[in-house]
Amino acid sequence: MHAVVTDYTFPDLSIETGILQASGHTLDAWKEKKTAAELPALVADADAVITQFAPLNADVIGSMTKARVIVRYGIGVDNVDLAAAAARKIPVCNVPDYCIDEVADHTLAFILAVTRQVVPNTQHIAAGNWGLATPLESLRTLKHLSAGLVGFGRIGQEVAARLRAFKCRILVHDPVVAPEIIAAAGAVPVSLHDLLAQADVLSLHCPSTAGTRGMLNENSLKLTKPGVVVVNLARGDLIDPQALTNALQTGHVSAAALDVFNPEPIPADHPIRRMPQVVLASHIASASVPAVRKLRETAASLALAALRGEKLPNVVNGVG
Repeated sequence: MHAVVTDYTFPDLSIETGILQASGHTLDAWKEKKTAAELPALVADADAVITQFAPLNADVIGSMTKARVIVRYGIGVDNVDLAAAAARKIPVCNVPDYCIDEVADHTLAFILAVTRQVVPNTQHIAAGNWGLATPLESLRTLKHLSAGLVGFGRIGQEVAARLRAFKCRILVHDPVVAPEIIAAAGAVPVSLHDLLAQADVLSLHCPSTAGTRGMLNENSLKLTKPGVVVVNLARGDLIDPQALTNALQTGHVSAAALDVFNPEPIPADHPIRRMPQVVLASHIASASVPAVRKLRETAASLALAALRGEKLPNVVNGVG
């Protein structure tokens, strides 16, 4: 049978090729992300489709005549039209258990970077200066702060576990996690309104869905504490970029640490690239050698299981 990788950011596909070809299957791949208009010709005859960032919309999925599975390189599946795949009875699988520690570590790195002013002080010394680079009140101690986590899945729980060592108050909002589970993790379950009102550090760990896109916007940011720190390593479209930019410019949001943005890459002339109170990364929080290997091995193994007609784990669109 025939598998297709629509796009990838790895140096090569030796892992995927090894797994699939060892069982007698072929693999075609395109490294650069294609447009939605280009994709139907590439996936029409595929028995399995593995995708990273390519836009698998309803038209693309409708062109698939043989697909037994769509596998996403990653946890989120917001580039795949799940309803369209379900209508065609094509299961969509993700890789939900990779990069958990990497993203949790990176979240703590971001939080500490902005509360302890790591980047400004490094730049201050590099410029030939000495002493504090920022006002004393901008150096904050986590023990004296409330950290609010929106989302309490695998990553959110690991972030909470790390934050406990810093003795801060941990607030959690997740409508699908039982309050007793949140409390057992040493956190306080709260409504989104209360979390916005009380958090000194606001960190997003939820998926991009119709209910979460743009959840931080002009109106919701007005509910946050003056001087709040915003951290996002989940999905860029959870935040209205103009609203965040405005709040940073007025100082209502004192700092932000962002691994994701809307759009990506961040436009070269966007003001958020030049704000000294913002720490940025290019969607790399999930990266490590073990994490990337696990991601690729799992994606290829899921495709192989579908080609063999085996029952699939990690199906996110309800197709059994």
